[in-house]
Amino acid sequence: MNKRPNVVFILADDMGYGDVSALNKNAGFVTPNLDQMCEEGVAFTDAHATSAVCSPSRYGLLTGRYNWRSRLKRGVLGGCDRALIEEDRMTIGHMFQQQGYATAAIGKWHVGMDFKTGDDFNLKAHYAMCDGVDYAGIIENSPVTRGFDYFFGIAASLDTAPYLFIENDHFTGMPDHETGEVGESFWVGEGEDRFDPRHDKIFWRSGPVGADFEHEDVMPMFTEKVLNKIEEFRDRPFFIYYPMTAPHTPILPTPEFLGKSGTNEYGDFVLMCDDVVGQVNAKLKELGLYDDTIVIYSSDNGCSSCADYEELAAFGHNPSYIFRGNKHDIYEGGHRIPFMVRWPRVIPQGRRCDKVVSLADVFATMADIFNFDLPDSAAEDSFSMLPLWKNPAAKATRTELIHQSFDGSLSIRKGKYKLEMCPGSGGESFPPVGYRNPDMPDYQLYDLDKDISEKENIIEDHGDVAEALKRELSYLIHNGRSTKGEPQENTGDKFWSAVNWTKEYL
Repeated sequence: MNKRPNVVFILADDMGYGDVSALNKNAGFVTPNLDQMCEEGVAFTDAHATSAVCSPSRYGLLTGRYNWRSRLKRGVLGGCDRALIEEDRMTIGHMFQQQGYATAAIGKWHVGMDFKTGDDFNLKAHYAMCDGVDYAGIIENSPVTRGFDYFFGIAASLDTAPYLFIENDHFTGMPDHETGEVGESFWVGEGEDRFDPRHDKIFWRSGPVGADFEHEDVMPMFTEKVLNKIEEFRDRPFFIYYPMTAPHTPILPTPEFLGKSGTNEYGDFVLMCDDVVGQVNAKLKELGLYDDTIVIYSSDNGCSSCADYEELAAFGHNPSYIFRGNKHDIYEGGHRIPFMVRWPRVIPQGRRCDKVVSLADVFATMADIFNFDLPDSAAEDSFSMLPLWKNPAAKATRTELIHQSFDGSLSIRKGKYKLEMCPGSGGESFPPVGYRNPDMPDYQLYDLDKDISEKENIIEDHGDVAEALKRELSYLIHNGRSTKGEPQENTGDKFWSAVNWTKEYL
């Protein structure tokens, strides 16, 4: 028996808080395996990604650092973008390795890596496939340089080329054909700030495809590899990070799940994600590892409008539950996520915790379990959740939380108040990026205790609260950290230095 717990972290891609039936009494379908996790562990009802989109939120999870402190100040990475996690930065994987753990990442990486390229290499707008990639070359700064002994997966989302598998630091094969764009993209007009929410469930961009790559088969293949890796690692402590490709576009439930939810294909795809949890738990039980393994399930951000909210509403289902907005948005629906943890030998069963937590907090939580002293240059925005895991009624471990929308807008949550530093959603929900009514205030302030759906902007009546939160946000930005320790430098251009609200506090 391992004295230290094994850890399996399953990260859904674009799954809403309301998609877990144990968290949403009005859900249009039942998620039995996720509900069982809630019954056997602790479910957090106020958990958040650091961003409302996927590349930055994954950076926050893996580094314990707010994503906007990296060079990526807005948007997400494309399939050919270089590594976002800095070479000298400790990741959660590195920490596990230092503790003697076997580590593996299987699935969607989407935090960049450096392909070998030729003179004709160029990045294209709107995450289109770039030219000039040497598919036979070694990939530098891949996940095996970021804390993982083994990696098998894809560079970005399942709707973004190249459609080739990567193992450790190389592509597993050469592309043998090209796919055209399938479905309609959500970009309209010129510029990245133009959204059309009416895009297809089955969508992927054009680009090169490997002979062994079929979009429909990717998720089942990844799940099988995770199960095999659990078996391979059974005799030593292990950390397996499984960032799934679902229920992100293309929404492609396999035939056994098609129609199973009684809603639409998105609901069916969610049930396929739920089944992954069941398969992982069954494998752990088979190997006698169930009681000594921490299993965490969460999502990288809220549900995308690709799920077709209007169609789901006809079945009485809302992936965002009671929260405003969805993926991309500064509103709660953009970044409030399901988060449940099961550790039978240590944490209580069937409990809810209403304290604010973040994906970035997983890093410090694991450090707390190991009694590992984090250096000042690591996990600068990570607060241990371990006291809340053991006692969900314990005092909150963080006092504030910063969120970011697709367009780079920030918000700060402290106590019952949430200040949003933009006039609209910062994403695709109304009012979308680029929309401006002259009567709209520049910023938004909501009392989440009274108005969890963020319907009434109270900033004009609570200017003192907004002013105090602006000052705190500015301090946390320029301090380079939100935890105790020596101040740190942020990476890349200081995009916030040109924003009016910070000039007063520099």
